Amino acid sequence: MNFNEFSFRVRYGETDQMGVVYHGNYAQYLEMGRVEWLRNMGISYKKMEESGVMLPVISLQLHFKKSAVYDDLLTVATILKKEPLVKIEFDYKIYNEAREVLVEANTVLAFINMETNKPMKCPEYILQKLNS
Repeated sequence: MNFNEFSFRVRYGETDQMGVVYHGNYAQYLEMGRVEWLRNMGISYKKMEESGVMLPVISLQLHFKKSAVYDDLLTVATILKKEPLVKIEFDYKIYNEAREVLVEANTVLAFINMETNKPMKCPEYILQKLNS
């Protein structure tokens, strides 16, 4: 599956004094989207790390269209761009309850062997899940 959506409410602590979501929180929202994308495929990020694979972000792009505010119901759409090799790339759209696009984003992450701290190919079990 190359697409997943999940929703959540903006918490008060994620906003500034004007009630607007602080821009730095969007990186966390994207991470939530990736983790839920993996979980929806039956892959636990925790178990992936326990097996010696980590996925650090090597590129992050955010394009802000409109502000999110306290108590907004946001939806993060996470889209896998292409079959992963040594890197995995996602596009995202974050919507409000009216389905207005608030943010368009992209991340690239690298598969890293935690023992050697070197890049590695995407684990076979992830490729199998993508192709099933």
